[in-house]
Amino acid sequence: MTMGKGSRRLRAVALGALWLLSGVVAGVIVDRQILADGAPSDRIPAAAVPDFRLMAEAWNLIDEHYVDRKAIKPKRMTYAAISGMVDSLGDTGHSTFLSPEMVKEARDAVQGHFAGIGAEVRMRDRHVVVVAPLDGSPAQRDGLHPGDIIYKVDGKDVAGESLEQVVRKIRGPAGTTVVLSLRDPKTGKTRDVAIVRAVIKLRSVTWHMLPGTRIADLRIASFSEGTAQALMKALAQVRASGAEGLILDLRNNPGGLLSQAIGVASQFLSGGDVLLEKNVRGKIRRVPVLRDVPKTRLPMVVLINSGTASAAEIVSGALKDAGRATLIGEKTFGTGTVLQEFPLSNGAALMLAVEEWLTPDGHTIWHRGIEPQKVVSLPPNVLPLRPQEEKRLTAAEFRKTKDKQLLAALRLLESKLRRHAGV
Repeated sequence: MTMGKGSRRLRAVALGALWLLSGVVAGVIVDRQILADGAPSDRIPAAAVPDFRLMAEAWNLIDEHYVDRKAIKPKRMTYAAISGMVDSLGDTGHSTFLSPEMVKEARDAVQGHFAGIGAEVRMRDRHVVVVAPLDGSPAQRDGLHPGDIIYKVDGKDVAGESLEQVVRKIRGPAGTTVVLSLRDPKTGKTRDVAIVRAVIKLRSVTWHMLPGTRIADLRIASFSEGTAQALMKALAQVRASGAEGLILDLRNNPGGLLSQAIGVASQFLSGGDVLLEKNVRGKIRRVPVLRDVPKTRLPMVVLINSGTASAAEIVSGALKDAGRATLIGEKTFGTGTVLQEFPLSNGAALMLAVEEWLTPDGHTIWHRGIEPQKVVSLPPNVLPLRPQEEKRLTAAEFRKTKDKQLLAALRLLESKLRRHAGV
């Protein structure tokens, strides 16, 4: 790509949410290069000189007069000021400031490997909220649920702290323990959970034939590097096994690479668009379905919930609008901005919303989420059943599962298959 004078290469990123890995990770990454033309970013605009002087005035007063000299940390003050500027935009949970450490962790995590407790979190109504525990993570094993509010870390209240501050307190070396105090937003009940941090490797695609059926349960846990390719292999195995229908489980999927979301959706769609992107001027760019990928025509149902976010919403929205699948479960999280990563001089970065993405029919997802055609909620404290767990169940045991969403999807598919067979 030819670069204009004063330009630099940047990555365009849609930050679906922050993950409690070793730090944070982008929820959707648009892996394409773009141009950032214009004046140098560190030049002070003439109209803003009085504001910069005001900030310098406050900085100098703190530096000269604040009595607790140990508390004056220039880097922390700088990062807090930048975070405050971004927070003033009101784009909570989307546009954000990443320290150099957070930038590195984000790039590591989208490769599918990281250390931490394995939970996606974000700020909502000034609380740090769990969006989803990752499959096989310490957070999932120890019972973190979507919607849980983190109000204490290791016994210390985190009310009023930024998302980065809370994340920093929760993360730590593998093998160490962190105690989270959680509040259920529906009941108000609180509980403490001790979680041992670990090195986590994501396996983004798993599947198993539901016991006693010819319906395949295919789970996509995230959209990390290689997910679309892994799906191709899994679908080939599903077809070879003689499956008659497919349940695509996107529950508690926090997102990942946009290219992988496009590649995944394209394997279920014969044509049309995967999503629309709308820029600041209202111009719409269509992102078409890939035609040169294997297609599956198995009847299917998609499972979604409040932990379905970002790239997972792109896929579920595309399948819903195309009439390709029925969505069952609960409304998705509602992530819908395309963020552009603007590197800063010390390795930090600003993630700023520069575009909004919509479903192919033009439906807004940002702050609204995607509604399922059939609403089914899980009973309290019941976690979704995963393919690896289904392998240990008999047909009779499976039919008694408390995963009502999965059973509803199975009933719907079996009904469709019976009608198609004329039974």
